[in-house]
Amino acid sequence: MKDILKDLNKAFENKVRLGIMSALVVNDYLDFNTLKDLLAVTDGNLASHLKSLEKSQYISVQKEFLGRKPNTKYSVTEEGRKAFVQHIKAIEKLLK
Repeated sequence: MKDILKDLNKAFENKVRLGIMSALVVNDYLDFNTLKDLLAVTDGNLASHLKSLEKSQYISVQKEFLGRKPNTKYSVTEEGRKAFVQHIKAIEKLLK
C-alpha cells in the first residue's frame, strides 16, 4: 500500500489546489477572476493556494495591465504538468 501512496503529491491534497491544477492543465492560461469564479473561493483563499503552487514551481504567473486594470494570468509549468499527471495516475491506481 505504501508504494501506491508514494506517488500522491501533497501539493494537490487540497481541493482548491487540485481544482486550480485541473483547470490550468486543460487551458493555456486563466486569469485570477476566472479561477476565483470557477472554484467559488475568496480572493485571499485563492491567492494563498496560487502562491503555494507558484512556490513549488507548478504554475507560472504573468502580470500585465489591460488599460489601467491589473490582470494576472496563471499557467501550468512543464514540471507542474508532470507532477499533476503523476498524482492523477496514483489516484487511478488506488481506485483499481
